[in-house]
Amino acid sequence: MFGRDPWGGSLEISNADSATDDERSRNLQDLDRAALSSSRPLDETQQSWLLGPAEQKKKKKYVDLGCVIVSRKHFLWTIGAALACGFLAGLIILIVKAVPRHHHHPPPPDNYTVALHKALMFFNAQRSGPIPKHNNVSWRGNSGMKDGLSDNTIKGNLVGGYYDAGDAIKFNFPMSFSMTLLSWSVIEYSAKYEATGELDHIKEIIKWGTDYFLKTFNSSADTIDRLAAQVGLGDTSKGPGPNDHYCWMRPEDIDYPRPVYECHSCSDLAAEMAAALAAASIVFKDSKTYSQKLVHGAKTLFKYGRDQRGRYSPGGSDPSIFYNSTGYWDEFVWGGAWMYYATGNLSYLQLATAPGLAKHAGAFWGGPDYGVFSWDSKLAGAQVLLSRLRLFLSPGYPYEEILRTFHNQTSVVMCSYLPMFNSFNRTKGGLIQLNHGRPQPLQYVVNAAFLASVYSDYLDAADTPGWYCGPNFYPTSVLRDFAKTQIDYVLGNNPQKMSYLVGYGNRYPKHVHHRGASVPKNGVRYNCKGGWKWRDSHKPNPNTIVGAMVAGPDKHDGFHDVRSNYNYTEPTLAGNAGLVAALVSLSGEKSGIDKNTLFSAVPPMFPTVPPPPAAWKP
Repeated sequence: MFGRDPWGGSLEISNADSATDDERSRNLQDLDRAALSSSRPLDETQQSWLLGPAEQKKKKKYVDLGCVIVSRKHFLWTIGAALACGFLAGLIILIVKAVPRHHHHPPPPDNYTVALHKALMFFNAQRSGPIPKHNNVSWRGNSGMKDGLSDNTIKGNLVGGYYDAGDAIKFNFPMSFSMTLLSWSVIEYSAKYEATGELDHIKEIIKWGTDYFLKTFNSSADTIDRLAAQVGLGDTSKGPGPNDHYCWMRPEDIDYPRPVYECHSCSDLAAEMAAALAAASIVFKDSKTYSQKLVHGAKTLFKYGRDQRGRYSPGGSDPSIFYNSTGYWDEFVWGGAWMYYATGNLSYLQLATAPGLAKHAGAFWGGPDYGVFSWDSKLAGAQVLLSRLRLFLSPGYPYEEILRTFHNQTSVVMCSYLPMFNSFNRTKGGLIQLNHGRPQPLQYVVNAAFLASVYSDYLDAADTPGWYCGPNFYPTSVLRDFAKTQIDYVLGNNPQKMSYLVGYGNRYPKHVHHRGASVPKNGVRYNCKGGWKWRDSHKPNPNTIVGAMVAGPDKHDGFHDVRSNYNYTEPTLAGNAGLVAALVSLSGEKSGIDKNTLFSAVPPMFPTVPPPPAAWKP
């Protein structure tokens, strides 16, 4: 069947029974579109007839957030995602809180830290004057409240300070050395003191000593002509009579006269006390007024010591019996170094590095006691202290030559401490015999341990792995091992299996030669001779003087825990100061010093150009 196409063409219509209306309609549309693409252009009306109605796009919905317009769909997705994240985070927090947690406690303190806490307590027990409420030594009270005031020749207030040992005498020479050594340890290891909670304690200990030193001379003056060297009397050779060695009584009960020994030519004492004040001024540098007061006092003392030459302990004097000084040249080097660090004044460094001064101090030759650091001999400590300057600041000319000598001599001293060299004997138990078998060895041992440990830290801080002993190179760890073995001996690793630090370990001396510890605080006042029964008693002391390091064993590692023999059982300020310094240097998990604090007053150094060589002469 043929029909007429209204647009001018023929159209064949199929009569097939299988074609449905829908199929026919689709076929027509396909044909119409094909025709449209091949014939003339159609207007919009004609296109609409063939293509049908146009598809209407859905209108998008938006959300106006004020500052921006966003798609409603995207907005809903964002809100949903945020809520989902919040829910997930909350769920995680709830799960974490619900799970039981294991608290990691800090590791227990090492043996050196435990011993350090105790060793510092000894200074609390040695205090003279008005005892503070927080002193934590129950059997001590106010004592020496009339010191200086009761002496008609002095009429000055000398209340305060520390008793030296088991008696009630205040020996200013070893006391000032003790404060210098404690200050040195704080300057190098303040972070360790702070970590152990003892920084405020040791600063208080030092200040108790320096406050007293400022009373021993006219500290407000620029020039002085006298200095109090000792309070109390110990010489019993002139017959029986009440004094600090003849009597055995608690310091709180003393009623006998306590004369003051004054010196007018005492270079050694003045230089050592200047060192103590100078070192403490660095410790208290954040307390500007007090630090300046200490520096002024140190300047006055050092000038006095240089101007009025002489030893503080001439023959026949009370100090010569107990703390005799063998010379003052080493104190000039030692004190000069501390004065330079405290002030930055190059005149002190020029003095400390003067070759003539070093020669008088014995820096250029050995001897049986070379390298022994003590309340009498400061050379070994001074050389370590000045080697520090060369290691970190390298001041150059004109100081380099003598500083290099000090540095080399320090290396020699460190070599002499090692067991592979025969400079010093050792007991079978391993204790170095720095005093050549004489009594009371431990005070020298702990000082050497401190020097070895701090010098090891100096080398580490300077990125120097070790040093030479002749042709052999030794790492810095060897020095720390030496220090540890000696301190371990003191703490109980010895043939006696006894700790020589009272209160540390399970076995320690119970009959310490100490008046305050051996006489009970029972409300009874025992007079001069009344306390003898406590001195001669075989019972343990009624009061435990925690932290006291006793004099130590003999050269055969033997020890007798008897109160009557001070060569075994008497503690001293100087000995405990060395022990504290050694303990803090070895304490903690990490070694290391504070490189900068000691140089806080030192200005930048610009080496002087050395002079040109002399003209050549044929």
